[in-house]
Amino acid sequence: MRTKSFFFFLLLLTALQVTAQRTLIHCGKLIDTKDGKVVSNVTIIVQGNLIADVVNGFTTPAANDKVIDLKNKTVMPGLMDMHVHLESETKRGAAADRFTMNPPDLAFQSTVYARVTLMAGFTTVRDLGGSGVNLSLRNSINRGIVVGPRIFSAGKSIATTGGHADPTNGYSKALMGDPGPAEGVINGPEEAYHAVRQRYKDGSDVIKITATGGVLSQAKDGSSPQFTVEEVKAIVTAAKDYGFIVAAHAHGAEGIKRAIKGGVTSIEHGTYLDDEGIALAKEHGTWLVPTITAGKSTADSAKIPGYYTDVVTPKALAVGPHIQNTFAKAYKAGVKIAFGTDAGVFAHGKNWMEFVYMTEAGMPAMEAIQSATKNGAMLMNMWDKLGSIEKGKIADIIAVDGDPLTDINVMGKVVFVMKEGKVFKKDGVQVL
Repeated sequence: MRTKSFFFFLLLLTALQVTAQRTLIHCGKLIDTKDGKVVSNVTIIVQGNLIADVVNGFTTPAANDKVIDLKNKTVMPGLMDMHVHLESETKRGAAADRFTMNPPDLAFQSTVYARVTLMAGFTTVRDLGGSGVNLSLRNSINRGIVVGPRIFSAGKSIATTGGHADPTNGYSKALMGDPGPAEGVINGPEEAYHAVRQRYKDGSDVIKITATGGVLSQAKDGSSPQFTVEEVKAIVTAAKDYGFIVAAHAHGAEGIKRAIKGGVTSIEHGTYLDDEGIALAKEHGTWLVPTITAGKSTADSAKIPGYYTDVVTPKALAVGPHIQNTFAKAYKAGVKIAFGTDAGVFAHGKNWMEFVYMTEAGMPAMEAIQSATKNGAMLMNMWDKLGSIEKGKIADIIAVDGDPLTDINVMGKVVFVMKEGKVFKKDGVQVL
């Protein structure tokens, strides 16, 4: 009897799954990011966490169907930001936080930033470097404990001694010590392997290296190369063994070229990318993730007395203003572009401003939106699951109030957010 009851239960469960409630999303305008066009008056049919179909016209609902009316909105796939830092957010005197904040402090504030990011329409992000709290944040979101975007996390970035992601830069000698591969600091190819394997052990999704100096680190040089080509190649080779792609923070021209020659998947920032670097990027198929918003924000903040330390301020003033022009040059030359902002360097939730700066620099609005959907998915090797609204893909869907192809500023007016078939924002109001 128990066996028969069990099989009956399985049959009933299967029947319930087959007849699972559908959600019909009636779209007045839908941005087709696969083909770069707009289609009108269509219905997206969502079942569970997937898109079951996309059909012309407004489908008449069945008795158990749920209907979402977005006939007066512009609908598109959930946005993807390929460069964020969800553990922190810019503020005056932030350098002191390294000595006053504990991991639980970072964890609690990161949940706020994650929620804000999702409500801004960004359903997927790459968190490119933190203390390791970013890994726990990812896990908590995946378990449904915390509301936030899907996170692909680098965990702790990999640097060289004294490099941009050396966590002890600016410390006193008594505190500085000599961090090694476990802490994300390497010198030489053998230690590069150790560091990548440690990131794998920690549970990272992607590898991030700091191929040049940086702006906000407590070190004087913001653009010099900080890895040899051999070190980069060792990191990339080890990363491939474990299924990772490699993102390289890089401002200076020489460090950018070394990173590309070493085989990284993407260059982050790319501030002083020169003609030779552009040619190399095209030859190797390397992506550029420009982070224009971060450049503008840090330059503006550096003009406020005391906002940054004395060693950071001149770097922010020098580096920040260049990124938008470099992006324009790289885009016009045909370098592959994926949307990324460096949110955390500026206020979370304002990621959409990158669209404004990209279009200012000459990228059409449609291509800017594709950079944050299709291109992000391709960069992450997730195009079969994300980046467009198509049958069989994950149901990450957002809507804005207005037409971003005529006014890109409406990307800051996200009124509807669905992630994996669950509605988190409706009519401009958070619901989960």
